[in-house]
Amino acid sequence: MPTPQLTTCQGAEIVPYLEALADLRIRVFRDYPYLYDGDPAYEADYLKRYADNSRSLFVLALDGERLIGAATAQPLADELEEFRAPFEKAGYRVEDVFYYGESVLLPGYRGAGLGHAFMDARERHAAKAGFTWVAFCAVERPDDHPRRPADYRPLHDFWQGRGYRRIPELATSFSWKDLDDTEETAKPMVFWLRETPA
Repeated sequence: MPTPQLTTCQGAEIVPYLEALADLRIRVFRDYPYLYDGDPAYEADYLKRYADNSRSLFVLALDGERLIGAATAQPLADELEEFRAPFEKAGYRVEDVFYYGESVLLPGYRGAGLGHAFMDARERHAAKAGFTWVAFCAVERPDDHPRRPADYRPLHDFWQGRGYRRIPELATSFSWKDLDDTEETAKPMVFWLRETPA
């Protein structure tokens, strides 16, 4: 298999990839722990916020012309209230935080270092832009969740190995519709944080 090529873009530069990125998000987030019952209308609105923001960042992994992975980020100050509020309440300046939206990668390309490459690219961008902190949040499901696969391995070790710490007091909730559900429900989300690497 050829090695995927990474490219970065900002703001409206993502427009040619928007449909492929929406499809990728829906496909990857169907899996546990997100169990997201993809909604194309929501995807259009969600990605439009990033495409309209010249300060957003997209790290794209391409196998030829096929989008097989992507990571997004933008300043926390430009994010939704659900993501800003926990930091404001805890005394952080949201202007100091660069926030990672997601990192999605097709299963056949995992384990080859692309997750590290996505992190590296976002950390370099945050450092160059002068942010003090880099952060993301992750959904938390109960250990006995009926859809939890027997071989599921959370990414905590990977994130900790990158220097990120889970900060329980930085928590929020966000709503989406799970697979097989009829309506959206709020999911607990906890933030992971580290100082921006030099």
